[in-house]
Amino acid sequence: MQHYLDHAATTPLRPEAREAWLTASEIVGNASSTHGAGQDARRLLEESRERAAAVLGCDPIEVVFTSGGTESINLALQGLWSARPQGTDAIVMPDAEHHATMDTVAALIEAGAVLRAVPVARTAAIDVDAFAASLPGAALATALVANNEAGTVNDAASLARVAAGARVPLHLDAVSALGHLPLSFRALRGEAATGSGLVALSVAGHKIGAPVGIGALVTARTARLTGILRGGAQQRGLRAGTQDVAGAAAFATALELAEAERATESSRLVTMRDRLVDGILSRVPAAELLGDRANRLPGNAHLLFPDAVGESLLFLLDMAGIAASTGSACQAGVAEPSHVVMAMGRSEQDARSVLRFSLGRTSTDADVDAVLDAIAEAYVRASGSGSASRS
Repeated sequence: MQHYLDHAATTPLRPEAREAWLTASEIVGNASSTHGAGQDARRLLEESRERAAAVLGCDPIEVVFTSGGTESINLALQGLWSARPQGTDAIVMPDAEHHATMDTVAALIEAGAVLRAVPVARTAAIDVDAFAASLPGAALATALVANNEAGTVNDAASLARVAAGARVPLHLDAVSALGHLPLSFRALRGEAATGSGLVALSVAGHKIGAPVGIGALVTARTARLTGILRGGAQQRGLRAGTQDVAGAAAFATALELAEAERATESSRLVTMRDRLVDGILSRVPAAELLGDRANRLPGNAHLLFPDAVGESLLFLLDMAGIAASTGSACQAGVAEPSHVVMAMGRSEQDARSVLRFSLGRTSTDADVDAVLDAIAEAYVRASGSGSASRS
């Protein structure tokens, strides 16, 4: 039996989203065509956009459908950079961001941008004062709503407020937060001036049970943003190309379901996660929970296993039928230390000795039990500290 504890990488497709996806796929027509078939597709597309906007707390026109979180982040950062006021070249970015952000900013640095790095706390939380101090005169800023590895939840409202005060456009990466935390683009944006404060928020469908390949960038009406794809005027000219009607319908369905169950599901996951963490710490006393113990994503358990190689732990757990992660799935297969753990002030060795267990909608107590049954022996073998029998 497979015990899946890697929901932060991707979560199972919801049956309702699958049904919405298949039903919409039967509609023949390009949503940009003017004939009846095209307008049928357009109608469903715009209904899906309205449904998504209602959950995300924004106007429908502000929802730009994309292929997922990585594209949304690229569109936000590259688009804001291209449309920046003349004479501004600095990008404000905390040290523990997702690689989709870090790699995009690295490319912009090659194009002339100057990085203003913001250190994070030992919990991976972004220091709002340090973030604010880096903003004056910047071209743009970016930050995670919740850290995808450590699970720590940042003060997104304060980050948006200080960006608005400095009149700097801000992008928030909400990919990991979607479905787990309350998100309202309108509330976070507040009364920010045109083109400043929170202007872009990225989300991905496969994190909430929609198909892989659909996501969105919420962009303020007043955002100064340049599209990165050419070839059409779709979606305010920000994302050219034939729009994915079926993906949009599935995304809207998954989004509504995730929001409807968010409060009760978060409570369930917190209880299950705490049992997992407490059980691991009792079986492996040397282990340590990283990130903020209380202010974290409900299903996230990010643990350090001193002197053990994370990849070895991962392999041993996989042999026991348990799927977990050493960090971001976007770095899977790359044997390098976690930059998030190192940004938290830990050593490179520690950064190679972490596991992330992430629970989700389909998680059960049996999944937790499987980890607790296997973790002690896996740790002993991965750390080379002797032999042990499974409890």
